[in-house]
Amino acid sequence: MIKKILPLLLFFISTYVHAETIKTDVLVLGGGASGVAAAIQSARSNVKTLLVEEGPWLGGSMTSGGMCILEANRNLPSGIYAEFRGRVNNFYKTRLGYDTTRNAVLAFEPSVGASILKKWTDTVKNLTVKLSTPFTTVKKDGTGWEVAITINGKTDIVKARALVDATELGDAAAKAGVLFNSGFDSRKDTGEQQAPDNATNQIQDISWIAILKDFGKAANKTIAKPEGYNPSLYTCLKKASIPKLLASGALINDKYMINWADCGNQYSVTSNDLLPEDRENTFKQARLRTLGLIYYLQTELGYKNFGLSDEFPTKDHLPLIPYIRENRRAMGLVRMVLDDIYTPYDRGSKLYRTSIGIGDAMPGQSYITPGAPKIKYPPFPGYTIPLGAVIAKDQENLFVTEKALSVTHLVNASTMYPSVQMTLGQGVGASAAWCAFFKKTTKEIDARKIQEEIMIYGGSIMPFADIPKTDSAYRDVQQIGATGMLQGILKITGNSAQVLFMPDTIVYTAEVKPFLNDAYTRSFLWFNRTSPGEKFTLGNLLSYISEMSLTDPQTLLRVMQANWKTKYKFSTTFDVSRPVTRREFAVLANRYLRPFARKVDLTGKLVN
Repeated sequence: MIKKILPLLLFFISTYVHAETIKTDVLVLGGGASGVAAAIQSARSNVKTLLVEEGPWLGGSMTSGGMCILEANRNLPSGIYAEFRGRVNNFYKTRLGYDTTRNAVLAFEPSVGASILKKWTDTVKNLTVKLSTPFTTVKKDGTGWEVAITINGKTDIVKARALVDATELGDAAAKAGVLFNSGFDSRKDTGEQQAPDNATNQIQDISWIAILKDFGKAANKTIAKPEGYNPSLYTCLKKASIPKLLASGALINDKYMINWADCGNQYSVTSNDLLPEDRENTFKQARLRTLGLIYYLQTELGYKNFGLSDEFPTKDHLPLIPYIRENRRAMGLVRMVLDDIYTPYDRGSKLYRTSIGIGDAMPGQSYITPGAPKIKYPPFPGYTIPLGAVIAKDQENLFVTEKALSVTHLVNASTMYPSVQMTLGQGVGASAAWCAFFKKTTKEIDARKIQEEIMIYGGSIMPFADIPKTDSAYRDVQQIGATGMLQGILKITGNSAQVLFMPDTIVYTAEVKPFLNDAYTRSFLWFNRTSPGEKFTLGNLLSYISEMSLTDPQTLLRVMQANWKTKYKFSTTFDVSRPVTRREFAVLANRYLRPFARKVDLTGKLVN
């Protein structure tokens, strides 16, 4: 008996002795779109960063999950996502027919995307990446976190000042005890007019995407009949245009992304189906649904020459993970609702002032189960994602991304897209790094400092579609926009919408007076004394700057006139009697009045 027990004791002693404690500033759990971006930005912000991914690839949904055609945010290329687009375009630029224009839909082979991300992260200073590394426990460690990870069968302990949950299903936040919502929210709960009367636990379908390849007319790539194959699930495809469906998912090298609705490869789930104890069976059934679709396509519709590409290191050549659109949504310090997208300036809270990410993805409504509410979204504009929505409530220094954001069901239908998540991830990484670098907690977090860091590294905080990064006024416009001193203008064209700054239009007194009076204590005295007309003139602006900055008016006038076209890059004529343009107002107000320096709380309220 002793002889049998002794080896077991030695094993446990050996395991304990060799367990390593890894100390890092920021720990990112999950190597999806947001996780990679968060890790890169955190490391660039000069803190030690560890990225842990349980699978063999980086990229999450857009690589391991096969969602490799990204339409969202192509008109708002920003920061790390813009860099990723550039790296993909650079890889394919010599391939005939590949569209590398600035705002083209981004399409790539999943294995190529994963390879690009791995090579990229390997070169980032302060960043360590561990693939094929699951985590088992998450617990508080003072104001930081302690996480157990498994490397080659051995458990190591990671201690971090800040933790980012970038997992596909919010698993780290769940282990940390965060409270969640799931399913459709009711209109009474969220105040969203588009929400249904009653809440339900229905979430968007998952899809096990497939990457097919055309092997030529003579090829026969028919797979074995899948377990439980039911051809009636796919009969509506006989009325569909298969060439059109294939073309919608066309990739390079005769490959096609198959992510078809209706009787395609969507699989209906509730949030309960994605609980850890039920996932294995749920994922098996979703996988069989896709294999059945391929078998039907090959045997019933005559596409036997279309076979599964060897894109993924799996036995059946399907992706490593399903494409998950939604799961549990964490309770954060704030919750983002549709009105924060459609009417951000009209709300009591001004969450746009705390923006750390931007998006423009059209909301998806992926439900094959009859009876799911169909939402009538008005034309969907670009929007901002607030800092408070990524900070878990009652959990210091815990940030949530992917589908665990503190948003409503209707907002998640847009924010969950990989390209939006990669843009947001940069802001999350900057936020986590700030806490770690300054040894602060999320209770003390400063939105303006985070926003400055995002912009230093090429990111955007406002979704203005008409001010490119190359514009000399870009940063001024971004910062003025984030204060609300000059608000974005919604332009609707048919079913699409854009948020514009319209830099060459004039400024009206009524649009700037409320903010100026709120932000500057002597402002109302100036307005009472000056009584500017309906149109705010350049002279009015210079007079106001002189008053607020205590600068001699004539000195200011001479300096402005001397620097008008050289320092400030204005192409207009210097004339104090004409109405000032929004570009001129943004540049001069930002540099002389410095409204962006005013601290705001997580609701966007100015802090005195």
